Formats: sequence, structure tokens, C-alpha cells
Amino acid sequence: MRVGVVVNPIAGMGGRVGLKGTDGLVEEARERGAQPRAPERAKTALSALRARRDDVTVVTASGALGADAAVDAGFDPEVVYEYEPDEVGASATSASDTRAAVRAFVDAGVDLVLFVGGDGTAVDVARALEEAGGGSAPVPMLGVPAGVKIYSSVFGVTPSDAGRVVASFDTVEEREVNDIDEAAYREGEVRTTLRAVVPVPVAEAVQSSKQVAGGSVEGVAAGFAGDVREGVTYVLGPGSTVGAIKRELGFEPSPLGVDVYRDGEVIVRDGTEDEILAALGEENVVVVSPIGGQGFVFGRGNHQISPPVIEQSTVEVVASPSKLDDVGVLRVDTDDEAVNESLRGWQKVRVGRYEHRLLKVV
Repeated sequence: MRVGVVVNPIAGMGGRVGLKGTDGLVEEARERGAQPRAPERAKTALSALRARRDDVTVVTASGALGADAAVDAGFDPEVVYEYEPDEVGASATSASDTRAAVRAFVDAGVDLVLFVGGDGTAVDVARALEEAGGGSAPVPMLGVPAGVKIYSSVFGVTPSDAGRVVASFDTVEEREVNDIDEAAYREGEVRTTLRAVVPVPVAEAVQSSKQVAGGSVEGVAAGFAGDVREGVTYVLGPGSTVGAIKRELGFEPSPLGVDVYRDGEVIVRDGTEDEILAALGEENVVVVSPIGGQGFVFGRGNHQISPPVIEQSTVEVVASPSKLDDVGVLRVDTDDEAVNESLRGWQKVRVGRYEHRLLKVV
């Protein structure tokens, strides 16, 4: 099997530093201390693929655009597209590089394109495939989730899942590539646009598209607010359900950001990872709600709540009953497998003023 691999090396850099995306903000992300996450996630996916198949040829682009991760995972890649890195080593890559690399993959006869990034990268790959195929994608594509926002249904649930799916799939189905307006997203408004419909491997480990609406959460918010304790630091994640809790506590939530609350005051508003860590106290509670349709409680849109934050906190999950009916299970993807493992198992989820349900974190 020949697999085309393209990596967006800057994908997801804006997450932990509170930018809610990296489009057009790479330098600001770096100034805030952001570190690349895509290369390591690419290596994880490719290592999972290599562990399951010994007949794979990785066709890729040079350097950080794919070859580096392929070599790190033990492959001897076939490089069919070259790009020139700048002095930083990654910021010279662009959407045009991604599209050119994908077209080169098709010319080289790949059986599938595996990309590493977020929704923006998914759009670039889909468009390049459609261009190469004269309007329809000639080969399937699958994403390794590395971006801050993941609204498309073309990604493996985790990087390892993506590698395993590539190794074992035998059928494909049409799935949607969606993107959102990042400027509007930073202001708290989600504007999704369907960009393409592409073939994607069929597997349980390919995530569903994100839903942008949930059920009634008034009871959840009132019940949580009634249980707030003195001296405890609450790290309140993004989303409409946790947003209702913030309003019940008496303040307007930052748009899709993470706020820190203690003893009746907002200690940090729209915090970065470092700001959240600095605000933690002796007892800390992280409050999150699963993404509708996917079930992620960590690793999608809340990267500021990083493994070091989670390790110093207990976790409380809140959701409307209808959202839990949709997701079935909860998922985590924190970039730290030890933290992921510590979170797996049965989780009590608050679904009303007094009611709770048990749901498994897988």
C-alpha cells in the first residue's frame, strides 16, 4: 500500500496559549510560548501504522511537511515534493504547499492521503484531491487530529486510531469536510461551512462531525452552582453547557475560552495554559462538557486545560441528557498517554440539578 502523508507543522499551536486556532496567528502563538504538536502526533499515527503493516510505502513531502515524522516512525519515505523551510523551520509551509504535495501524491499513485492538522488542513487536502480528480477525490483521505478545532467527520478519533484505520480499512464512505470562521469563533460565534464531501475509510475509530447545539442545561447549571465550595478553584472550560454554569455563578463567560473561578471571583478570564497553572490552588476542579456527536471532554477546543492542569485537579463532566444520548461514550486526547489512561473508565456526569449518569471514558 502507498500512503501519501502531509503534515501541517503549525496545526494546533494556538490551543494551549488561548488563541482558539492558529490561522494567521503563528507568530503570536510563538510569542506566547506555543510549541508544535503536529509532528509528534504524526509520528504516533505512523508508528501505529508501521506496527500493523510491513508493506506500506510512505509517499510524502520534505522536512517538517512529512518526511521528518515518517523517518522518526521508522519509514524510509519516498519524497515527491520539496519545500524550503525558513529559519524557524516550519512557518514557511503554507496551504499552497499542502495542496501541491497532495497533487504530487496522486501523481505518484497513492492509495490514500493521511494528513495531520485540523479543519483548515482538511479543506486544503480535499480541494487538492478534487483538483487532481477533476471534481471528485480520486483516493480516500483520513486526518490525524492536531488542530484546535475539529468540526469535520474525516479524522481518526486519536492519532493511533488513525494509523490503525489506515492499516486495516477495506471500504470507504462519503463524509463532510467543514470549516469555521476563526475570527468569529474567537468572538464566541460558530459559523460552519461545508467545504467538500470526500471518501473516508469506514471504521468506528473515525469520529463523527461535531454538533453545535445541545439540550436544556438550566438544571445542570443550578445544581452545580449550588455545590460550589469555598476555597476551591474551578477551571471552567468552553462550551454552552459550562457557559450556563458561569452565568449561574454571576459572570459572563469568555467566548469559547477557559475561565478560572474561586470564592465568588473570576481569577483568570480566557486563560492560557500558563495562566491557568498559576491560578491553581490547593484543591482544583476542572469542569468540562463533551462535544456533541464526538464525546471528547479533552483535546478538542480546550487545549489550555493541559495535562499539567488535569494532573493537579479533579474532573467534573456536565452535559444535558440529550447530548449524552448522542455521544454514547466519552473520549480524551490530551497528548499525554499516561493522563489519557488515568481518565479512562467510568465517569459520573451531572445531567440535572440532582441527577447524574455514568458514562465510560474510552
